[in-house]
Amino acid sequence: MEKNSSSILVVDDVPLNLEVMEGLLYKEGYKVLTALNAGEALGMIKEGTIDLAILDVMMPGMNGFDLCRKLKNMSGRRFFPVILVTALNELEDKIRGLEAGADDFLTKPFHTIELITKIRSLLRLRKLQGELDHSEDIILTLAIAIEAKDLYTKGHSERVGTLAMEFATHMGLQEDDRHLLFKSGVLHDIGKIGVDNQILHKCGSLTHEEFCHIRDHVLIGENICFPLNSARRILPVIRHHHERWDGSGFPDGLKGENIPFFARIVAITDSFDAMVSMRPYRAPFTVDQAVAMMDQERYSGQWDPELVVKFIEMMREQRGFII
Repeated sequence: MEKNSSSILVVDDVPLNLEVMEGLLYKEGYKVLTALNAGEALGMIKEGTIDLAILDVMMPGMNGFDLCRKLKNMSGRRFFPVILVTALNELEDKIRGLEAGADDFLTKPFHTIELITKIRSLLRLRKLQGELDHSEDIILTLAIAIEAKDLYTKGHSERVGTLAMEFATHMGLQEDDRHLLFKSGVLHDIGKIGVDNQILHKCGSLTHEEFCHIRDHVLIGENICFPLNSARRILPVIRHHHERWDGSGFPDGLKGENIPFFARIVAITDSFDAMVSMRPYRAPFTVDQAVAMMDQERYSGQWDPELVVKFIEMMREQRGFII
């Protein structure tokens, strides 16, 4: 028997079906857990690590479609493969399964080779997803490490991400969106890896050529993160966080609500942290001064004015400022 570290949960209300499935999977080297109903299955998911679930559709109480939907919601951002097993062969049933989040189907009766092939394929996909997430973590760490070398930008991106996450919480956004905004903030300037340090740290005015070179950091950052599937939703923030509400920003001159919503959020938190941070060409503003300035300039064309109002509201409530 081939050694295999993957754990598979099989859920079916017929004990004989569970025995047959357990025997097949055990011969392939998998660790197998079985449950007779959705309640047992949910308890096992909470207790330990399971890599894949095989669910019978026709079960009393919570059926396979509903259990699939529940398991997908519980897995959050982590890819958790689910195979639905059914005697039904109607297109409507498969559509219903897809809507519930199922990754594949087995129609009874099925061949063992079909079952094992589907399992191996989905477990490979799960492993790949984990590797991609690990690559994203490496880039996040790299972004923070690069800034740590520079007195003037040390901690900037992490602060932008934290503030964006707090802002998302203030606006009542979902947990997944809050995490996404944190990562977006940390990675928004990752493209500065490709910009000459002498230009980045220049105290005097930039030439037109130097300014164009700095503007390229949004495109460089997008290219760095593009291969990561788990970072795809971050790409619009990296590319567009320097767009302006009035359309005069870069790289695409987007205007108003054509600018991605999360990019508008990071543009505000990025500007705020820049204001309250030391720069080679000026001393930092106090937090009170920065908030007051954003209040005065909320219609200047740089930011989404409605979001700026909400940001100032958050600062009043959470920071205790009197503005």
